[in-house]
Amino acid sequence: MPRLKYGSILRVFVILGLLCIWLQIMLSASSVSMDKDGDIPLDIATNQTNIIELYTEELMNYNDTSEQVLALVPPELHKYLTVHHKNISVNATDRTAPKNTSDIRRAIEMINEAQTIYNEDIYGPVQNDTIIIAIQVHTRLTYLRHLIVSLAQAKDIDRTLLVFSHDYYDEEINSLVRSIDFTKVMQIFYPYSIQTHPNEFPGMDPNDCPRDAKLEEALKLKCNNALHPDLHGHYREAKYTQTKHHWWWKSNRIFNQLQSTAGHTGMVVFLEEDHYVAEDFIHMLHLLRATADKTCPQCEILCLGTYLKTYQYHSNTDKVEITPWHSSMHNMGMVFNKTVWNNIMELEQQFCAYDDYNWDYSLLHLSQNRPGREKFKVILCKGPRVFHIGECGIHHKKSNCNASTVISKVQKLLQNAKKYMFPSRIIATITAGGAKHNKKLTKGNGGWGDIRDQELCTNMTKIGRQFRKYIYYA
Repeated sequence: MPRLKYGSILRVFVILGLLCIWLQIMLSASSVSMDKDGDIPLDIATNQTNIIELYTEELMNYNDTSEQVLALVPPELHKYLTVHHKNISVNATDRTAPKNTSDIRRAIEMINEAQTIYNEDIYGPVQNDTIIIAIQVHTRLTYLRHLIVSLAQAKDIDRTLLVFSHDYYDEEINSLVRSIDFTKVMQIFYPYSIQTHPNEFPGMDPNDCPRDAKLEEALKLKCNNALHPDLHGHYREAKYTQTKHHWWWKSNRIFNQLQSTAGHTGMVVFLEEDHYVAEDFIHMLHLLRATADKTCPQCEILCLGTYLKTYQYHSNTDKVEITPWHSSMHNMGMVFNKTVWNNIMELEQQFCAYDDYNWDYSLLHLSQNRPGREKFKVILCKGPRVFHIGECGIHHKKSNCNASTVISKVQKLLQNAKKYMFPSRIIATITAGGAKHNKKLTKGNGGWGDIRDQELCTNMTKIGRQFRKYIYYA
């Protein structure tokens, strides 16, 4: 059966199954007693939301790659897009509270301790100047497949080390990562995830304060950390705090804890599972570094991506900009080295104590408050080499989670820009940045008022420090 037809039939069955589950939920909800305001009890409403989110994610992960996208992918790389279908569980808690949590913890501990580098026998050992590409992975398998395909097509990718940092242990994701044969690969696993701590901090403890509980109510409940809501008066939500924890742990792990990177002085490229790279991104990275060394030695951060909606490659492919670093503009395809990380580490308290669940805004706060030093400066590509293809996720709640549409758009854009790629030199322009660049942060976005989150963040930087359970009662 043709791939497109098979995929369409599969999607029909999955959607029908989703509708059946939804009808069952609604019937169940109608049969339970309502509270005094006539609302569905919180536990049932939450379960409905969890099941919807689970099936949305499954629909996305099982969405077959379109023929249009496959036509622009070399046949030898189709193997990374092959979907191995599996049964979709109707139990939403299977994703957050697996029955074999202890087994997963042991597996993660063994992998982290082993620090195995795959394909090192083929591509040689990691050198101190090897480009490290750190990829933060959650569960969006479809996007990850296409990121890997884009990496496989990049020139000189065989001279890099890909470090996949996971906060969810999944055998299908593991199998995909370990099937990579075009460069060196390592997996690391964030050990304090919601998956491995489903009923305790850093996951959601049964005695955690409800997000919207008022202070007086929380004190009466004697729930965990009742005295410390965030700046908006809300209590922590683990699914939001995890991303900042993971980014901080991953960075510390790579720069300070891995044996293979103990003396590393080269560049570390920060990507996420829903990014997509151009074939000359490594070439551009070298040009950015050389230009920064010559023109802007104070530029601590390089940036390969942008969130612009339109791209003028015929006029911008060889142009770069030097400007103050801003979190929401320059966090995609961000690059820095251990020297910069050490500067960040000097202000770890500012990062870890700042009431914002976003790692990039926390980094911006740190940048704007460095004693005796200017804000971070960045040198970035005007014609981006890293793209965001994610339509769904923590900050993206679009109902259409078809990855193929966006991926196809990026593929065509890069195909049309092919003749402008691999410039021999680049032209740098220095700007002061706009009002948004230079606006002083007055307060964070919240979500990070819990003392346990702040202390866990700080303790991650202490090599060899064992995780301990934190309980704070009112």
